[in-house]
Amino acid sequence: MLQTEIHDYARKLLQVRGPDAIAEAAQKAITFEKEGKAEDAKNWRHIADAMKQMRGPHQS
Repeated sequence: MLQTEIHDYARKLLQVRGPDAIAEAAQKAITFEKEGKAEDAKNWRHIADAMKQMRGPHQS
C-alpha cells in the first residue's frame, strides 16, 4: 500500500469511526499477523500510526 493510500484510508477511517478507529486498526494488524499475512498486518500498523499522527499529541 502506498503512503498516500495509507493516509487517505486512515483519514477516512478516523472520520467514520472516531477514536475507536486506532484500536480497530491495531486489532486488525494482530489478526492478520496471527493468520500469517505479514504484509496486511504491516499495512494496518501503518494505518494506525497515521491515525495517531492525525489525532495529534495528548493534551492535559
